[in-house]
Amino acid sequence: MRIAVDAMGGDKAPGEIVRGAVAALKQGEVELLLVGIPEKIEKELAPFGNTVKGRIEIVPATDVIGMNESPARALRQKKEASVLLAARLVKEGRAQAFVSAGNTGATMGAALFQLGRIKGIKRPAIASPLPTTRGMSLLIDAGANADASPLYLSQFAQMGAIYLEDVWGIANPKVGLLNIASEPKKGNELSRKAYTILEKLPLNFHGNVEGREIAAGAVDVVVCDGFVGNIVLKLIEGLAQAFTVRLKGELKMGLRNRLGASLALPAFRRFRRSLDYQEYGGAPLLGVKGICIICHGSSNARAIENAIGAAAGAIKGNIVAKIAENIREIGGE
Repeated sequence: MRIAVDAMGGDKAPGEIVRGAVAALKQGEVELLLVGIPEKIEKELAPFGNTVKGRIEIVPATDVIGMNESPARALRQKKEASVLLAARLVKEGRAQAFVSAGNTGATMGAALFQLGRIKGIKRPAIASPLPTTRGMSLLIDAGANADASPLYLSQFAQMGAIYLEDVWGIANPKVGLLNIASEPKKGNELSRKAYTILEKLPLNFHGNVEGREIAAGAVDVVVCDGFVGNIVLKLIEGLAQAFTVRLKGELKMGLRNRLGASLALPAFRRFRRSLDYQEYGGAPLLGVKGICIICHGSSNARAIENAIGAAAGAIKGNIVAKIAENIREIGGE
């Protein structure tokens, strides 16, 4: 399978992007198209010599969209930007997916402009993996749509459930609607109307879930609008970082704590990895006619490697076709 990677996207591009791409080659059948400024990519590839020959191709791009640029303006003005070309490779059939850690708005815009929406899908949504006490759950939408309608939320739920079934292999995933209380009539107008739609769909609908239930893994798919979802996502990231820093400080206080910390170090490292977004790579943009994986702007090589793995999983799961089929079956327009 061939995956295009925006080599210039992200705070640590192209170095960490290229290193992550090379590491992803161990996944077997993956071939990569690195899109960006050729001389910069070649410089980063040089230390790997012939080990990547035949499995990585450089696709030249003349422009790069910065992290702080206006996505709409940049996409109009920079027709040969790396992220736009990466999406175009999928449209043209030269790649089966594309991955970017660059400007999130530009990545979504490139996917929509080049690939378009799946028939029946009103709005695409970012589906972000979240660690829980029971494993993993999926938060959707994590930032693509600051404003949403009940129909949008119902489609987010359907797409999230399909993704978990066909990519993560979770049979009949449990779906919950993020709300301030568990009762069906609680919440704002959006959540109340969305609830009435969701309970009628052929989903394993758990009902409303409160914020504290997310980390407990009460449901497999957490549905909300992108405004709320992005706040939840960044709050969880911030708490994980703060908890790690605080725990490190406590373990360094006093000889007894330091001795205990040395014994607990392997467990602590496993715990820290479980909270690190780098371990989950990227989030798929569900609802477009192609596979797009959006990564954190500060992604390192490990995150890029895992994001390419997520793209490969979506290709194997035939996720675009599965969403199109199931949306039509349940009456999508």
